[in-house]
Amino acid sequence: MARNPATEPTPVEFEILNVLWETGPVSLSQLCEHLRQNRPVATTTVATVLTVMLKKELVTRSPAERGSHWSAKISRQSTAKGMVAKLVDRLFAGSTQSLVAHLIDQEQLTEAQRQELLELLRRGKKGTK
Repeated sequence: MARNPATEPTPVEFEILNVLWETGPVSLSQLCEHLRQNRPVATTTVATVLTVMLKKELVTRSPAERGSHWSAKISRQSTAKGMVAKLVDRLFAGSTQSLVAHLIDQEQLTEAQRQELLELLRRGKKGTK
């Protein structure tokens, strides 16, 4: 039985999305320049990944004077929301409290982050980050 193709971004797709979220629409060559600040990448490989991402509806392509410009079709916020929800469901049986307890128990939060979390809870408001 064939599996449905994954719609969540892969680690490489996340690299590309992070550039697109930070820069906005860019050409393939500009995207590769940004990616090469962290590691070597082949333009053909990035182009192939973008084609896959286009099919997964993670990015859009629009015509430009020379070639195309690539943009993120999904927002960072909506991506995080969906992936965190799946993580909480799968790993913590739907309990966000268990996720937060895990972060605290495993010392994943700095003292400043714990204080910020406490303040958010006191105010009863959503975070701004």
